[in-house]
Amino acid sequence: MSATLFQQLLHAAFRQDAPALLPSTDLQAYQELQRAPAREQGFHFERVRLLVAMSLMKALADLGDHDESRQVQQVLHRALTARSIEQIDAIITKDAQHFERLYTDLYVNDEGEQLLHLFERTLDADTMPAMDAVIQEASDLVDALDFDAPHEDDEE
Repeated sequence: MSATLFQQLLHAAFRQDAPALLPSTDLQAYQELQRAPAREQGFHFERVRLLVAMSLMKALADLGDHDESRQVQQVLHRALTARSIEQIDAIITKDAQHFERLYTDLYVNDEGEQLLHLFERTLDADTMPAMDAVIQEASDLVDALDFDAPHEDDEE
């Protein structure tokens, strides 16, 4: 899997917000994973997973103006500041209620359902081939989304 596809996913999902939300170290997370010594690969894999999950939540939030997905995105963003897998887990665990509320009273269209399905697969991915498959599908989906289309709430 190309690190370029990972970067394309981040840029497509975050669009104009990418420079403000994603420092260059985040954009290089996939390359860092590829170069990491074996003892550090788990941590770098988690960073890639966090960034893919953030991309999917950003796309969902922008697609449907969904506050719960923005809150999950913020938790994931905070987790990116962690220096270890244990710190990542602690941050996620502390704010687990946001993940639980993500699916409460949620109306989504087909694209939203696909984003949520890919989000779940991102959280379940435990190997590079599994993560690469999610990155490929997420990149294709986010590229195809029309973020400028009117939302049902906008039409009222």
